[in-house]
Amino acid sequence: MMVEEKEKKKLKKVAWGITGSGDRLRETFEVMKKVNEDFEDLLDIRVYVSKAGDQVLKYYKLSHDLVEIFDKVWIETNANAPFLAGQLQMGKFEFLLIAPATSNTVAKIAMGLADSLLSNAAVMGLKAYVPLYIMPSDYEVGTVTTKLPDGRDLKLRIRPEDVEHVRKLNKMDDVHVLEKPEDIYEVFRKHFCKKES
Repeated sequence: MMVEEKEKKKLKKVAWGITGSGDRLRETFEVMKKVNEDFEDLLDIRVYVSKAGDQVLKYYKLSHDLVEIFDKVWIETNANAPFLAGQLQMGKFEFLLIAPATSNTVAKIAMGLADSLLSNAAVMGLKAYVPLYIMPSDYEVGTVTTKLPDGRDLKLRIRPEDVEHVRKLNKMDDVHVLEKPEDIYEVFRKHFCKKES
């Protein structure tokens, strides 16, 4: 669907935030691509990329595909530019999805620190009762294996300190912690599929 058609139809808007996490970035991108295809008649997905996210997208060679598939993509200039926090507070978006989310972004949101584009958007959005869906890269203590851009495996240690911030998020009102990219599709189904009677 062309940009002009989407705007004429007044589709519901969702903000997708991408941080500097490479863990499951490609898988998340594939899920969001499918969401964009399957819900194109209902949704306008707007993409907001942190400065670190911009670097990682380039490293994984996903920048071009992201801009090709999604109509609107913005890169962080500072904590208030683009002005995502204000748009969330004005009710322009159904929800904010941050996936994948670095341990840094997760910690900031858990502590109420709003000094980057996505942490500011999350904190300010939550104050205005806008739901936050977040998929942390560090979900549970242990070791995970992720893929590098060249296809090699990389083992990472998930520290208890990082998981503690995920636990804090789980206790916050209107915050929904997602474990894996496949969970993202279910969020969109829940919000935008009509229930059959």
